[in-house]
Amino acid sequence: MLGAVLAYLHNYFVIATVSGTFTISDGKLADPVPDLQNNQYFRVLGSVFNDGIYQNTEDLELTDEAFSGYIQLMAIPRDLLILVDEITAWQEKYGDTVANPFTSESFSGYSYTKAANASTESAMTWLSVFGARLAPYRKAGNLTGDYLGYQDPPFQRPFNPGWPV
Repeated sequence: MLGAVLAYLHNYFVIATVSGTFTISDGKLADPVPDLQNNQYFRVLGSVFNDGIYQNTEDLELTDEAFSGYIQLMAIPRDLLILVDEITAWQEKYGDTVANPFTSESFSGYSYTKAANASTESAMTWLSVFGARLAPYRKAGNLTGDYLGYQDPPFQRPFNPGWPV
């Protein structure tokens, strides 16, 4: 869920990007990544098996491989992590109901109506429920270098011809 929320926000809270060739052996990064601290979140880009967001903990298990790519060190605000936990709990509780294509149904004396967003009259989703609380963390676009590690970024900003570095 953390990855989906950060993608929606267009904000991965990247504080440093390390590029190079990385080896994952026995489920761990074989070579230490400079400045990566215990319990810090990091993002892997350019890997075949491990692209994604992880927390650097003792029980971290990655798929063994060697790859050339990027590791982005992240500094996600604690308040946002708490909000992501709330979103995850909401999704676990209401996710199946939201996935149901019916907004209401009735049969044999039983009926129910799914909660709907008053302005759009569409079913409530984690985004419609938590969007206002996520808004302060949202960036307008790809300001964090989200496409680092990919050969063909979807666009290149004219004021920074060397992007991505």
